[in-house]
Amino acid sequence: MNLHDDALKVLSGLDAGTPLRQRFLDLLATGPESVLPHAAGPHVTASAVVVDPQRGKVLLCLHGRIHKWVQMGGHCEPEDATLSAAALREVREESGIDALAISAEPIDLDVHPVRCKYGPGEHFDVRYVVLAPPGAIEVCSPESAALGWFAPDALPAPLAHATEPLVARAFAWAARGTP
Repeated sequence: MNLHDDALKVLSGLDAGTPLRQRFLDLLATGPESVLPHAAGPHVTASAVVVDPQRGKVLLCLHGRIHKWVQMGGHCEPEDATLSAAALREVREESGIDALAISAEPIDLDVHPVRCKYGPGEHFDVRYVVLAPPGAIEVCSPESAALGWFAPDALPAPLAHATEPLVARAFAWAARGTP
């Protein structure tokens, strides 16, 4: 199975009433370039909210280009076999944390306009939850201006438009169990 096939499987497996699901499937129907872009336009990305349930905090990054606090994530790459693998790779790259456990299914889908390395377009972001190991210590990458652990009732500003509800979903998922 390749990344495009995995994306089709993941998104087709979501409840048909999931908001934006059909838009994602329509994009994937355009072909493999929808997950591995080489030009401007809409494409799938993968991200994850890092939760430390023991501390009751979430790890967010201050995005270096948009100057807002967001979850970690980004473009899929040819070596990513699955969307969840892409999200995990991005979290490891941006946080320096290993031994992460990711949710089996995405907790959210979001479409937002961007100006990324390929030019103007839309990111069709598939969003997961990642559990941090006890005592995880983050290391800021060059892609982020800062990293920080925040309680869900004390999130930083400015926050990207869909981050606050995503944090609430991540904590709800973490409270229910494990990946």
